[in-house]
Amino acid sequence: MSTSETRLTIAEAFERLLRDGMPIAFEAFDGSTLGPQDSRIRLRLLNERGLAYLLTAPGDLGFARAYVSGDLEIDGVHPGDPYDVMHALMSRLRFRVPSGPELVQIVRSLGLGNLKPPAPPSEEHLPKWRRALEGLRHTKERDAEVIEHHYDVSNRFYELVLGPSMTYTCAVFPKPDTSLEEAQAEKYDLVCRKLDLKSGDRLLDMGCGWGGMVRHAAEHYGVRALGVTLSRAQAGWAQAEIERQGLSGRAEVRFSDYRDVTETDFDAISSIGMTEHIGVRNYGDYFAFARSKVKVGGRMLNHCITRRDNRGKAMAGQFIDRYVFPDGELAGVGTIAVAMQDAGFEIRHAEDLREHYALTLAAWCQNLVDHWDEALDEVSEGRAKVWGIYMAGSRLAFERNEIQLHHVLGVNTAADGTSSYPLRVDF
Repeated sequence: MSTSETRLTIAEAFERLLRDGMPIAFEAFDGSTLGPQDSRIRLRLLNERGLAYLLTAPGDLGFARAYVSGDLEIDGVHPGDPYDVMHALMSRLRFRVPSGPELVQIVRSLGLGNLKPPAPPSEEHLPKWRRALEGLRHTKERDAEVIEHHYDVSNRFYELVLGPSMTYTCAVFPKPDTSLEEAQAEKYDLVCRKLDLKSGDRLLDMGCGWGGMVRHAAEHYGVRALGVTLSRAQAGWAQAEIERQGLSGRAEVRFSDYRDVTETDFDAISSIGMTEHIGVRNYGDYFAFARSKVKVGGRMLNHCITRRDNRGKAMAGQFIDRYVFPDGELAGVGTIAVAMQDAGFEIRHAEDLREHYALTLAAWCQNLVDHWDEALDEVSEGRAKVWGIYMAGSRLAFERNEIQLHHVLGVNTAADGTSSYPLRVDF
């Protein structure tokens, strides 16, 4: 019998396909195993659909499809915080492409029918090419659609994961053991200090989420704050919380595209976790719009996830694009600073807070673990699994310096050079 006619088990076929081997225990539905069988973590491939997911989208997308659909189970970790399995597998699920008789042998062993992609799980968004057929990226309509995909899930689900602050952006931890709520309050306070907010100032928060920044600034700094979000669910929750805290008249959150804000002459602008959604090509227009809304001498603070260089493609990976942030794009801090500077802002300060985001994500995962059963009352198990692997994988990426989180502070400096900026920063 020739080599190409010898049947391989699923584990034997995967052993030949994986470039770096299997670092944890693996068990397939045909009874074959791979990797260290004494591993605390075990992957169990349950059926042919899961096999087809892995074969037709090798890497993170196929893994996510099989896991989210329930065709691939993970023993030894909680689905709300699969950090340990992500740590073991991240950058290791790389497939090689065999050729000749070896390829024929693997295809025959695994089944030609398993090279036909099954329908993806319901939690998956359309691929980029399908979205392109439906219109240009980052129009008002398209942005509203993708924001709804991610944010209009369930306010209660977000309360369970994010905690009482309802803040879905990187916190700032003065110490490693600072609580998540204290760290989120410190983040908002740091932004307020960087913007030099004073009582009576007017603040515009572009992409305000559930209104954490506008509420903090109104309550603790006496400003009049306006926030805008494309999520109707966020706006409704935020406005109700503003009223509950007695901040009506000082804080407002609108269900609106930032481009529809007509007010001007703000003393400061915050943009916290917004530029990831607007598209790199639109940075110039975005920051030019912001500068048109802020007074001379006013400041803008941009807080966003960034790449570790300015050379790579702006698009997120396939898993993030399909399951988490459709149309999301990341750029290096240099690209952000250039766009702000070219729009007329004088860049006065930049800071990388990536370790803080790793701590934030660890806290969110723990919240999901602690409230898993309640979370499943709000979303599908598949959606909850998506959140677990997204947050755990992102935590690891921040720890490894694969992505970063930057504050970039700009001033709308006057034509004569007056910046209203202190000789030394005081934040």
